[in-house]
Parts: sequence; C-alpha cells; structure tokens
Amino acid sequence: MNALHQLSACDAANQLAQRTLRAQDLVQACIAHIDAREPEVQAWAYLQRDAAIAHAKQLDAGAHRGLLHGLPIGVKDLLATSDMPATYGSRIYANYRPGFDAACVAVARQQGAVVLGKTVSTEFATFQPNQTRNPLRLSHTPGGSSSGSAAAVADNMVPLAIGTQTAGSLIRPASYCGIVAFKPSFGCIARAGAKLLSDTLDTVGTMARTVADAALFAAALSGRVNWLVQPLEAVLTRPLRIGLCRTYEWDQANPDTQSVFAQAAHSLQAARQFEIKDITLPLGFQSLAHAQTQVQLFEQAHNLAYEHWAHTDQLSSRLQGILKNGQAVTHLQYDAALQHIALCRSQLEGIFQEVDVLLTPSAQGEAPQGLDNTGDPIFCRIWTALHVPAIHIPVAKGQSGLPVGLQVVANVGQDALLTSAAHVMHRTVGD
Repeated sequence: MNALHQLSACDAANQLAQRTLRAQDLVQACIAHIDAREPEVQAWAYLQRDAAIAHAKQLDAGAHRGLLHGLPIGVKDLLATSDMPATYGSRIYANYRPGFDAACVAVARQQGAVVLGKTVSTEFATFQPNQTRNPLRLSHTPGGSSSGSAAAVADNMVPLAIGTQTAGSLIRPASYCGIVAFKPSFGCIARAGAKLLSDTLDTVGTMARTVADAALFAAALSGRVNWLVQPLEAVLTRPLRIGLCRTYEWDQANPDTQSVFAQAAHSLQAARQFEIKDITLPLGFQSLAHAQTQVQLFEQAHNLAYEHWAHTDQLSSRLQGILKNGQAVTHLQYDAALQHIALCRSQLEGIFQEVDVLLTPSAQGEAPQGLDNTGDPIFCRIWTALHVPAIHIPVAKGQSGLPVGLQVVANVGQDALLTSAAHVMHRTVGD
C-alpha cells in the first residue's frame, strides 16, 4: 500500500470525497516528505506549511468543495498568489507579493485545492536555470522552465502541480523527470495573473504522475469536465487511429528516443486495438520550429522590456543575450513568422482527417547531465506554435537509466479525446 504522499490524485480525491481520508493527513504527509527531500531536490521557491495545514482542516470540517477537494498542489512561481511571493525566478522580484491570485490559482482554490507553495521557475521562464535538481539523479537537469513543478511531482512531494509552456516547458521537464504533463489547447486555462512571455504562445498546463491525474487537474482548472479520462468507446465509435509522426526534427533525436519511439510503435501495433500509420507532415512544417523561435524571441523581448531596461544588471547574462536576440527580430520577420504559423495551423484539419492523435517525440533523449542548462525544446516548439493539446507519457528508460518518453498530440479543441487516448496508450506502452 502506498504511503499517503504517494497516492495518485484520483485515488486521493475519491478517498477525500468519501471521507475515508482527511485532507490534513494528506497535506501533513506531503509536507513531511518535502522536509525530508527538499534539501537535495530544491523544488520549492516558497512553502506555506502552517497555512496549508489550517486550510486542510477547514476543508475536513466543511462541505465537499469540488474536483480538487483536499488535494495538495504546487504552483509555478510564474503565477501570482495572494498569500505568497511571486518572484518569477528573478532577483528583481525577490520581495514581490502580488496580493491577488492568478486566475488558475483562484479556480484551483475554489475547487478545493490546498496550495502548499510556489515551485521554482527558471528566470522569467526562460533558459537560465535556478536551483532545482532532477530528483531521479541530482546531477542532471530537471528541464525548464517548470522545473520545480516537475521535480516536486516526480519526487512525490505533491500529486499535482501547475506549469506553463512557451516552447517546451511542460513537456520537456516531464520527460526528463519521468512524469505526465498536459498542455491543453491554447487559452483553455486562463493565463490572467501569469507573468507573460508570449501573447501568442504561453499556455497553462498541469503536471501529475498519471494521465488521469493530469486530466483531473486540467478539467478542474478549465471547467471542462469532459476532459476527465473516459473509456475510449465513450468518445469514439471506432478504433483509435494513431499517426506515428517523427517530425522534421527527427535527426536531432538521440538513439534513446529513436529506440523508444520504435518500441512504442511496435507495442501499439501488437495491441491490435488501434489503427497505426506513419504520418509525414506537410513540407511547410520544416521551418515551423524556426518560426516559433522567432515569435518567442520577439514577444518575450517586448514583454520583458521593463526588466531589461530598468534592471539589466539583475538579469543573467544568458537572459540578456536572449532579449538582445529578440530585439534583433524585425517586425517584418515577426509578421512573416506569424503568417507561416497560421498557414501550418490551417493544414491541421487535413492531417487529422487521417488520424485521431499523433505519437511524436517529447525531447531529444534523457535529461542532460549538469545543472547549467535546461535542455532543448526542439520537439515541442511546433506543437506549441500550433496551439494543439499535447500530453507527455513516460515510456522507458534510456541507456543511463533515466526516463525517455513520448508525447501524444491531438487537433485543437480535441482535449477530451486526447486525455482518453493518452490514458490507454500510456497503459499500452508506458514505463
């Protein structure tokens, strides 16, 4: 039997609803585990132990609040919180207290979640790492920018955490830490109260240890209860059609990822309950990752203009370089990149006429060694640009024993289909 801090969110939610588990016991178990592991993992920017326990006791004494009643969660430090600092991973905001909740945090509280604290973000959710380590191997990166959320969930500190993605900041750290991440269709979870990097790319999503848990959290935050995992026959009247999509970035996948992709394809074929086919994306998708990069650079340079102008000396040299690169992107280049993304997005209907979901790489391979970089989001960029929903599922271990996974992608707005499909696919091919 799992210790309380190891319970899945769905199992804990059921027990909390039936009153066979007290929220205060679950929260205290998570806090005890955090206290034991945090000195090594360093996943948290801020913890509110006493307030969390007090809130849990209130929930135990009152009526059932919602889908997240009594569940402990972590909140990425890119999001405003009324009762805790929001540092955005930067020295500039070390003492900043917003005094209000980001919309998704407010909804989580309304649904009964207990916020344990703020999880570490990289500097303004860019590529400059902060202190968090990969809990599976402390000398390796947990990824970025939702590094603290991924590490906290992977280490059983909390069953659920909120993250955000501009390029690959949900999917990649989930891959490196061996957990599940759900990046919903663009805009489905409100971004108000998040420190904005990119108007056209930033997406709020969820991290958990199972697809069902990630779907539960996202359903609560979005208000879309149809995102809860359902039997496939409830959402499809035919076999699930899976497209094997290596993408034009395939040559950047290392042998671990290529091997795991082949193994997963074989397992899905052998299951005989799916229809499998290879999918080649339209030729225009060859330059889609570059277009996403141009848009991200341009928009984050504008959205961080104040910090760059007024507090340059408090920015890392890496971020200063990123912002200068963004300033070098012209309006003509930016507009052309947006137009190219829109053209590729218009071709999604044709792609998804042939298949229901795509199976595609999440990252180049295992988490890189060292803590001075967060890895490359190359296999996430195009899907973020397209605004499609994506779920990372852990699949196997690489040559050095760290996780390697894949992402399942659906068309825009097909999040309910995606959660159910990814759940079944994870049970078929998962680690």
